[in-house]
Formats: sequence, structure tokens, C-alpha cells
Amino acid sequence: MPNFPEPLDTKRIRVFPLAQRQSLSSIEQLLRDPDAPPPPCPGPLLGVVAGCARRVAAARRAGASVILMYGAHLVKNGLMGIVNRLIDCGWLTHLATNGAGTIHDWELAYLGRTEESVRNNVAEGTFGTWDETGRCLHLALLTGALGDQGYGRSLGRFICEDGTMLPTPESLETALRAEPRHPLAPARAELLQAMAAHRLPAGPFQARHPWKESSILARAFARNVPMTAHPGIGYDIISNHPLFNGAAIGRAAALDFRLLGRAVEGLDGGVVLAVGSAIMAPQVFEKSLSCVNNLRRQESRQIVHDHTIYVVDIQDGGRWDWSQGEPPKNNPAYYLRFCKSFSRMGGTMLYAQSDNGVFLHNLLSQLNA
Repeated sequence: MPNFPEPLDTKRIRVFPLAQRQSLSSIEQLLRDPDAPPPPCPGPLLGVVAGCARRVAAARRAGASVILMYGAHLVKNGLMGIVNRLIDCGWLTHLATNGAGTIHDWELAYLGRTEESVRNNVAEGTFGTWDETGRCLHLALLTGALGDQGYGRSLGRFICEDGTMLPTPESLETALRAEPRHPLAPARAELLQAMAAHRLPAGPFQARHPWKESSILARAFARNVPMTAHPGIGYDIISNHPLFNGAAIGRAAALDFRLLGRAVEGLDGGVVLAVGSAIMAPQVFEKSLSCVNNLRRQESRQIVHDHTIYVVDIQDGGRWDWSQGEPPKNNPAYYLRFCKSFSRMGGTMLYAQSDNGVFLHNLLSQLNA
């Protein structure tokens, strides 16, 4: 029997200064002004947006959840100011994104630039190998875990406070010996190991974020609006760094999944906006809704009801009328996860084929009219 192979030693990966990367997008190019007139919206779509605005306003009057779940292209399309205005005006009660959504948000807040050539940099072995991105995000998660904070809140705090505080190794060792079964013991051990392996000194770890005003993560943290991240292990460029720690990412994301569940618990009569997220939003939402309904049934309570889900994507929805229900398995539209999964989630699902900037900017305009 052949020997089982050894895992790749990612601690040997060579990383480079983020400023050295040829970034494809800058904040000056991307950022859209929420005070500018919204882009033209075709008549049928405008009707959908108007209906969405009415339902969001009704949900907020009733104290129900309004959840925005979005993919990374929302950030790369420069919609941070529009989303932040929705936060400031109190229209959103919860935001959720994937790992890439947090990375582009952070890089823009830190460097003012983001995005790279995947094709060229994979061939060079440099895709994702940017020191500050992997280092700062991991340290945000590792230290945030000591305060029992999830991914979104840890990184939002890191941006707002321009860094984090690393405790002394002695304090971590003392806490581990005194309370080896404490719920935070794994987080303490992970940070202690990282500090030793990477020779990280105790004290302030500073990272200035000159463009933090544009950050959705920072705005949600500052306004105390729950913001959760739902990454995959190995999905994101922070995996390509010597500090890569799947336990830290998983611990933060697990807490965020439970936090999303709290928002779903308040969804009766509420609204979900799934904008440009073909995989994360439908996959995470369906599990969260099932958890909430499981707990409600144990308490003999009605399952989540009277909610509306707006799915927004630039694709044509498989050329299927989703108001007619789910297509048969021999129809290619059946395999569009972002439509099919949400169509199974009870309430009302409406699909809007739209550029996410057109939809959200017009929604903001309608809500604040």
C-alpha cells in the first residue's frame, strides 16, 4: 500500500506587499454616488423596485427583518455608498456576504484598490499571495474570536479601529491553563500558536484604512447593524498565505451563521434581498431557515411566513417564469440554484433580472422619496 501523501506546506508560501500588486480597480473608478440620480430603469423592472420599496417600508414599520445578502460584485461595482446609505437610513436590519465580498471591501478601505488578473497571477503563482490581505484578515478574526465575535463584526471593528491588539503570549497561556474547557480556549490556543509561529509581538497591530468611509463592514459595525460573512475554506485568497487558519475562519463563520439565524427568526412579514449571489445566499439561507423552523416547531410555533424574497441577478433566470413555480428537471432553468433554492423557501419569491447597481440605486431612491 502506498504511503498517504503529506498535505501541502502552505506556511512556505512566499507573499508580497499588497501595494506591489497590479490592481485592476480603484475606489475612484468604482464608487457610485448615492446622491446622484439613479440610472434609468426599464418600466417593468421599475414596477418591481417600487413594490420592493413598499414591502421593505412595511417590514420596517412592523419591526420585521430586512436582510441584504450580496456577492462580491456588488463591491466591485462600487455600490458601497448606496448600501451604506440604506444602513444609515435604517432600511436594513442585517447584511450578509461571502468571503470575497469582505476581501474586496477590506482592500478598498485599506489600499483604495482591489482585484487582480486571475489568469496571469495563477500562472505566476502570485494569485492571492498578498501579505497584508492575508495577515490583516487573519489577525482580525483571531483577535476578534477572543471577544466571541464573528467574521463580519471582527473585520468591521478592525477597519474602524485601524488594527487590533495582540495580547501577550503569557496571558493566553495563563488563561488556557486556568480554563482549559472554556468556550474561548480554542480561540486562545489558535492565536497563541499563530503568534509563536509567525513571531508576532504583543501590543497594537496597526493598519490604517484611509478609505474606511466607503466600507460596508465598517459602516455596519459603527451603526451596530449585524453584518455576517459566509466563506468557504479554501475559497478565498486568504488561503494563499502562511497565516492561513481554517479553524479561525470556520469559528468566525459558524458564529455568523447563528447570527444570521437570529435575523431569519424575525423574518415574518419581512424581506430578503439576494443581490448577485448565485451560491452563498441561497445555500446559506435555506439551511438557516430550516434551523429556525426546526426550533419553532419544537415550541409549537408557526414556521416563518409572509416573507418576500427578491432575487436580483443579471442572468435571464433560465428564461423561466418563476412565478409559475419550479421548472421540471429536464429544463436547464431547474439548475439555476439562486432561483430554484429561493423558490422553495416559502413566502413569495420574485426574480428581477437586473444589474445590481440599477436595482439598488433605484430602490434607495424609491425608499427615500
